[in-house]
Parts: sequence; C-alpha cells; structure tokens
Amino acid sequence: MTKDNILRIALPSKGALAKGTMELLSACGLRVSRPNDRQYFGYIPALPQVKILFQRAADIFTKVEEGSVDLGITGYDVVSEESQSHDDVIVIWDKLGYGKCKLVLAVPESWVDVSSIEDLAELTLLFRDKGKNLRIATKYHHLTQKWLYEKLIVHFSLVSVQGAMEAAPTMGYADMIADITSTGTTLRENRLKQIEGGTLLDSQACLIGNKRLLQESEIKLETTKVILELIEAQMESKKYVSITANVEGKSADEIGDRLMYKSELNGISGLQGPTIAKVYSGEKNDWYAVTIVVKQNMLLSAINHLRKVGGTDLTVSTPNYVFGSKSQIYEEFLSKLN
Repeated sequence: MTKDNILRIALPSKGALAKGTMELLSACGLRVSRPNDRQYFGYIPALPQVKILFQRAADIFTKVEEGSVDLGITGYDVVSEESQSHDDVIVIWDKLGYGKCKLVLAVPESWVDVSSIEDLAELTLLFRDKGKNLRIATKYHHLTQKWLYEKLIVHFSLVSVQGAMEAAPTMGYADMIADITSTGTTLRENRLKQIEGGTLLDSQACLIGNKRLLQESEIKLETTKVILELIEAQMESKKYVSITANVEGKSADEIGDRLMYKSELNGISGLQGPTIAKVYSGEKNDWYAVTIVVKQNMLLSAINHLRKVGGTDLTVSTPNYVFGSKSQIYEEFLSKLN
C-alpha cells in the first residue's frame, strides 16, 4: 500500500464527539487503536490502509478542506459555518446519530419582555432608534447573520468571542449570544434563556470528505465504501430484532402457510418472509425452527403471532448488521462526488 493510497481520517480528540465516534466505530467492527490520549495518530487494526489523525473538532473541517486528510468526523454546526466559502468539502453523512445539539439565540433572563424572535426584532428597532446596534456574541458569524437576515432582522452587530460565550452579556461586551447548547444547563447557570423560535440549526456528528482527493483515488473510494457499508449496516440493525421459535407442523410449507395466513401487520412474517428449518433431535418429530426478522416496534405483535401458530421456546436477538442489496449511503455519496 503506497502512501498515496492510505486513507487519512481526522477524528475528534476529546469530548462528547470523541466518545461517540469511538463507540460508533467500535460497534461497526472498526475499533480505533490509540496508544495514549496525548498522541495525535492512531490506526484501525481491521483496516491497515487507514491512518487516523486526532484533532480538535473545530479544526477538522480545515484539515479536510486543505487536504491534510481525506475524511473527517465533526459537528454539523462547524461544517455549516465553514462550508459557506469552500467547495472542496463534501458532506457524506450529515446524521451519525450522536453529538446532538443546536445553535440557539439566548438573552439575559432579566429581559422579561423578550421571549420570542418577534420580540427580538422589535428590540433591534429600539436599539436603532437610540443610535445603537444590538450586539450578539457568537463564533458562528455566517450562520447567525444569514439566519437573522432571513427573518428580516438587520440592525445588529456580531461580536467575536474567545472562551466562554455565556459570560459575554454579564461582562458587558455583548447584549446576547448565539451559541451551541445540548441541554440548556450552561445557559441557565449563566442566567440566560433561549427565545422561542430562536433555533438557528440542529446539529450532530457528521462525516465529511475532500471531494478532489477522493475523486483521484479508486483505492480510497473502495476503503471509504467499506467504512460506509459497515456504519450503514450497523445503524440499520438497530431497527430490527430476530425472533426464533419452535413450531410443530406437518411440513415447512404447511407452517409457512400458517404464518402467512391472516398476518395482522405488514412485515410480521419478516423482511422477505420466514426462514423455516427442520429440527433434528435424534428422535422422530415434526418440529421446525422458524426465524423472522421484524422491526423493533413490532416485537410483541410478532411474538403473539408466532404463539398463535403454535410457536414455543421463543428467543429474541439483535443482529449486528443488516445489509441491503446495495449501500444506499454510498450510492448517494457517489452521486454527490460526481
């Protein structure tokens, strides 16, 4: 494997995003090995053609954009803010299912007359009449400005802040903030409140890639396909359970007919239908093992259906992966790439 064919992936080095990323990859059979928390490099034993680079989540977009890495996992909020002026970065998967948060507008709790976006619009006009602009502290200048302009709110100024955003109104260098929150606890602890209708963006972990680098290497594309297939199949598996029961009958066909007859719910007989196999116990018998795969929310309905056709000794397990005839996410990725 030449250096040019090594797929380089940037992952968050610490925090909730780092923990969620490690858990996701491990669940997909792609455990990341990192000798210690201070090292910037790691590897995936199952994929020796992959090199891992650990970075701050806020810096991963830049690493992908400049071509230091081919793929990266970071927050969708970072991607949405930074991608305004960069065409080389492609969002491959925008919802990996963890690191969920939202970008919100928050004002001091003492502003009892400001509780909605309409109130905020009126407040900006009051500030303007006094010859002032409402000051909003944020790290998300593009997203905040674009969102407010779309709401026809134009009389404000954005203040760049390094460090704790929530302290800006108390310290006096901003009137309010636009920042990321997951539970709202930090806002409340700093006597700030979210305003109704003031959610600018819903965010979670996402996978991005450098379009140019991926287009140039078939080997990198194949490795990317492996990763996407495993993640997709593992996430899909969470929707399903596999149920196995012993059913007595004259033949596999006869049991199959009983299972399919007057099925109460669509899909109760499994993804493509039940799997029925003869049970051999060393004695002459008419028992068969029936296995069906159904969605999680249909578990009890499927159990009851199996019982009605004579099912006993029912066991339930969760599949590790559910693969389709092809990877939908990979097909969508290729479409974006080309």
